[in-house]
Amino acid sequence: MGVFGQRGQAQQVGLVATWPSPDYAAAAKASRTAFNCAVAGLGDSEWRDINRGSDSEVIRLLVDSARHFDLAILGQYESCDSHLPRDLVEMMIMDSGRPVLVVPFAGEFSVEAFDHPLVAWNDAREAARALNDALPLIAACKSAVVVQVTRDNSETRADRAALLQHLVSHGVPARMEVVTPETERIPLMDALLNCVTDQGATLLVMGAQSHSNNPFGGRGEGTRYVLEHMTVPVLMSH
Repeated sequence: MGVFGQRGQAQQVGLVATWPSPDYAAAAKASRTAFNCAVAGLGDSEWRDINRGSDSEVIRLLVDSARHFDLAILGQYESCDSHLPRDLVEMMIMDSGRPVLVVPFAGEFSVEAFDHPLVAWNDAREAARALNDALPLIAACKSAVVVQVTRDNSETRADRAALLQHLVSHGVPARMEVVTPETERIPLMDALLNCVTDQGATLLVMGAQSHSNNPFGGRGEGTRYVLEHMTVPVLMSH
């Protein structure tokens, strides 16, 4: 299903306000046309206009819609685009209860390109869920790399072997790397994003918004940082 909804103001003529505005109606029409072209030949599909202009209603209705599907796909927020709430993607990840695939606003990407995924691992609940949610997308990949970015190399080799065995049992060829930033001045999220580039990864899989003191969450700073600086599609779960 494709859902259209963007923030907007009602058209104001004197004291009378009308909704939807012409700009909103034109954008909705363009969205429906693009959706119909994208799903041509795929069978049953539905395009829905949630027809609300306020930030809170756009977020609420999109989150509610996502709960009835296996995966939500959203575009990365563009600072020059005022049509969507800034925190929409983060709220979808936090509140929908579904994995969210976020696609960068720059570049062209396809599901077929997910042949070299990079999984950010820190042995937390969110990381485990993200990896499990990503399995349908990476089951046919050529190779996967699981990266643990840490300043405290405390996880045992047995733990890492169990993780790799889990992937192998799903037919995913994988290897593990532990990365320690060279200096304290290098943020862990920058080290992770550098790994994405160095490894030639085509998909980043990571848990989001952890409430414990680990490299991939910490009250959401890591989540927001990656969403702002991502260069490849990112699958996040909470």
